[in-house]
Amino acid sequence: MLIPENLKFTYEDYLLLPEDKRYEIIGGDIFMTPSPKRAHQKVSRNLTTILWSYVKDHALGEVYEAPFDVLFGQNDVVQPDIMFVARNNLSIIGENNIQGAPDLIIEILSPSSAERDLFLKKKLYARHAVKEYWIVDPGARTVTVNLWQKNEYIQTGVYGEEDTWRPHLLPGLIIEGKEVFA
Repeated sequence: MLIPENLKFTYEDYLLLPEDKRYEIIGGDIFMTPSPKRAHQKVSRNLTTILWSYVKDHALGEVYEAPFDVLFGQNDVVQPDIMFVARNNLSIIGENNIQGAPDLIIEILSPSSAERDLFLKKKLYARHAVKEYWIVDPGARTVTVNLWQKNEYIQTGVYGEEDTWRPHLLPGLIIEGKEVFA
């Protein structure tokens, strides 16, 4: 059976999908995401721990990790690997999802999702003015930081395991690459 080219999936369709797999809808097109590999999981755990410890200690907002839906619209539902929502933006968080743009989104590249994270999702996040977008490459052991400025992402740095950096949204926090990739 062929699916018509102009068929677009919606959030209502998404809610009917089986819960044993991860799905995303971008521009009405549906994508299945396999479970992440070990390196991806370790980096995700490390970054989430670093961010959550700092955010919690300073009452700056909330940190979430996949699977938790971000609903940008009826045809755009994604599950970023890690999300930070600042305290002044907490009203976008509902019981079932985040409705609108988190302040920081982190995607950790996997072979099955790298192209989607680097291009489709980056465009989606730009369209919704996500303030900071990090792309983590566990293979290259790098974190690329993109900052939303003047209606586009400006790459502000690429950091490796020997580097340290300060997130723009969390300026008191110093992140060490060796902790991220431990």
